[in-house]
Amino acid sequence: MARTKEFNEDQALDKAIEIFWHKGYNGTSAQDLVNHLGLSRSSLYDTFGDKQKLFVKSLKRYQKQNLDSLNELFENAENIKTALTDIFKQAVIESLQDRITKGCFMVNSAVELAMHDPEIAKIVHDNQKVVEDIFCNAVKKGQDLSQISDRQDARSLARFIFNNYSGIRVLARAGEKDKQVYDDILRSIFALF
Repeated sequence: MARTKEFNEDQALDKAIEIFWHKGYNGTSAQDLVNHLGLSRSSLYDTFGDKQKLFVKSLKRYQKQNLDSLNELFENAENIKTALTDIFKQAVIESLQDRITKGCFMVNSAVELAMHDPEIAKIVHDNQKVVEDIFCNAVKKGQDLSQISDRQDARSLARFIFNNYSGIRVLARAGEKDKQVYDDILRSIFALF
């Protein structure tokens, strides 16, 4: 008779996101996963397969949560320019307050694994396209409402926004704690909005 699972898979994935985000894929051992998730090795492997499969499921869960949040933000935003600036300001606040310099899980995965792992590369690339589309639609909406300058093509500006957001997250992962560095970057970004 098969045993029933005594844990919530989504909660386990959230814990896996935490440990992979903090330590990276290569820095996370099987024992780290067992300890952090509070599962036996057999439960971990029976449910999620190997470490690679758990990582992929974790990254996809993180991606979905963030895409849902980003879509909701722009759907509910009355002022697109304000919403965009808030995204960047929040990233800076998180970067300055983050004691363990974790950056962004997706960006970290891109830097650590995408060059060597085709499955991760595809997730990262697909994520980039979707986020770029979300930003592009938001910029178009902001331009139509005269909240964002139309001096720049919406697609080009969306790519610029995505690239700079990712760059801020890389700085955070590298441990940048100088607020002036971030202020200078944000001032230059906001000048194009």
